Amino acid sequence: MEYVLTTKSLCKKYKDFKALDHLDMHVPKGSIYGFVGKNGAGKTTLIRLITGLQYPTEGEYLLYDTDSRDPKINKVRRRMGAVVETPSLYLNLSAVDNLKQQYGILGLPDYSGLQELLKLVGLEDTGKRKVKDFSLGMRQRLGIAVALVGRPDFLVLDEPINGLDPQGIIEIRELILKLNREYGITVLISSHILDELSRLATHYGFIDHGRMVKEISEAELSAACRKKIRVKVSDLAAFSRVLEMLKLRYEIVSDSEADIYDEIAVTDLVNEANTVNCRILTVKDQDESLESFYLNLVGGGADHD
Repeated sequence: MEYVLTTKSLCKKYKDFKALDHLDMHVPKGSIYGFVGKNGAGKTTLIRLITGLQYPTEGEYLLYDTDSRDPKINKVRRRMGAVVETPSLYLNLSAVDNLKQQYGILGLPDYSGLQELLKLVGLEDTGKRKVKDFSLGMRQRLGIAVALVGRPDFLVLDEPINGLDPQGIIEIRELILKLNREYGITVLISSHILDELSRLATHYGFIDHGRMVKEISEAELSAACRKKIRVKVSDLAAFSRVLEMLKLRYEIVSDSEADIYDEIAVTDLVNEANTVNCRILTVKDQDESLESFYLNLVGGGADHD
């Protein structure tokens, strides 16, 4: 698999505090990578390192196979656009003039593609209206447009829907999906709104106390979180024969429990179990969400900024 970003034992230390502790991370090319962690877990620190705003204490990272210590890394970073924390915008300028400022910063020879960018983020009709009069969602979309100046193929977004109203969230979601599916842009999203992230991400990285706890694809996560019923029985061997006879998909999880992945009425299950002298002791529905999966990984409360 080809990776846009790889980190190897990446560390960032502030005096006695380790913000990143030997972090290993892999962002596949073409993915929407959801970066999940509690407040202070190290998400923004990672983003600051890869965008060149800060430097690692130890370890390394690769952008498109270029080592972070290679002098060419600054040139490679031109392939990456980022919105870190809140968009850096000129509030007294229009959307057009904000983009022109970024064109100038990057040393681009002309403004080709500027109107296309505005249309892409739905701001083509804002005219001379100043950014200070924009809604939060409009500012976020303009921030993404600024990050896309220079046509990067890797976009890094730090909490892109934080504070947005439902309509703003939908607009950002649709924009991210369009950038990924139609333009082939790889997207790394740090977010604490896990329900929304589950509508976007193709891959996930779960971070806790600066360490990567688990990386998993959306397909693997769906399999781990699929709806099931957990049945505890008096005789697992006999119960397994019943499940085989009924041609149900199941998994043995302990010496007395099995998970069933097909729908079946509990009364039918009890009746069939009785035919082999097996008693059903408990039946529990289990339909794990992204949030519960994450909390099971790292433990603790739901403070996952």
